[in-house]
Amino acid sequence: MPQQTISIAIVQNEQQQLLISRRQKGQHLAGKWEFPGGKVEQGEALEVAMCRELKEEVGLTASEFTLFESLDFDYDDLSLTLHFFLVTGFTGEACELEGQEIKWIQPRELIDYDFPKANISVINKLL
Repeated sequence: MPQQTISIAIVQNEQQQLLISRRQKGQHLAGKWEFPGGKVEQGEALEVAMCRELKEEVGLTASEFTLFESLDFDYDDLSLTLHFFLVTGFTGEACELEGQEIKWIQPRELIDYDFPKANISVINKLL
């Protein structure tokens, strides 16, 4: 089974809202909501990957962040190691650089969105 290491940004703004985005058609788990992030490249540090993905996907530059949670999750076709960083300081305006839909929501609203199963324990911790 393929194995991937993923770095993810849980971005929180000054109003305590969280940034979420919807996975596009053609992607694994298309249509589900997620926090910005992506694959860690060979030799890349976890936090460097998170910052790169955040910049590439939504145009934000992380300046303050801490590791929030790390976990392993297996889908039928894919084994993931996920590293979630809570980003509390950033510059830039969030925008849909890859054509994906993005939204700022209150943490309590997370349960109203369809997230991948791998995110459930982290969402419960955020609630």
